[in-house]
Amino acid sequence: MLHGYIPPHRFLPYLSWTDVDALPGKADTVVVLPVGAIEQHGPHLPCAVDSVIASGVLGKALEKLPPEVRAFGMAPITYGKSDEHLHFPGTMTLTGTTLLSVVTEIGESVYRAGFRKLLLANGHGGQPQVLEMAARELRIRHGDFVIVPFHVSRLPNASGKYISDEEKRLAMHAGHSETALLLALAPETVHMDRAAPNVPPVFPSKLLSGDGRPACAWTARDFGPSGVIGDPRGATREQGLHILDTLSDSWVQAITDLFHLRWVEREAASWGQGHQQGHVESRQPS
Repeated sequence: MLHGYIPPHRFLPYLSWTDVDALPGKADTVVVLPVGAIEQHGPHLPCAVDSVIASGVLGKALEKLPPEVRAFGMAPITYGKSDEHLHFPGTMTLTGTTLLSVVTEIGESVYRAGFRKLLLANGHGGQPQVLEMAARELRIRHGDFVIVPFHVSRLPNASGKYISDEEKRLAMHAGHSETALLLALAPETVHMDRAAPNVPPVFPSKLLSGDGRPACAWTARDFGPSGVIGDPRGATREQGLHILDTLSDSWVQAITDLFHLRWVEREAASWGQGHQQGHVESRQPS
């Protein structure tokens, strides 16, 4: 079914328009939009990794969410800006302009339905700037709209317990953590017999890159023919289930925080009437 990893009772598209219209407290209800990608992830993982992780982690969080915290998941955007992987068959990429338009227009639809809190749950490292641009554009248009663009894997989780120091510093794609999560979420798509390491070279300028990751623009083929940038060996389903559990717990807290959050409200045009500093305060949602 269309809801995928998102629990059906938390899946906004399963409501009728009259159901959506009658929802209580829409201004505080959090709408979660997973944004993934379809792009190569080496010989051992499917091209759908980023879309699976984005919808899988947030779906698990919505499943755990207390009933008093109002939140709904949307059908994920499964295609993203993946041009750094376009040299590998199976990669399906949008331009940044197209993705920006898609996210912005969906955001407008969310706003038009009466919701005022939107979480853009990003699963792909090649497009955070696009989502940040969309969020800023929507905020400029609507002074009572709170839009949070955030990478799915960047909340506290157990992955650090399982990966090497080198992996923590240099891995970027199809490495240990992503492989473990796919073994938890879609094990039938993983081929561990094909898993092989490919760790990128350390960037030569410590001034430009303190951790050794490349400071210059790159494409995946710059690091070799496999498409892997990391070491997936040693990943297990048990590790993935632990990472998924701890990461989704963090998202339960983050969604709850967003539900209770009140951000400064203003008229859409007031941005041009001076530079008043905004503030954050807490309140009990209606």
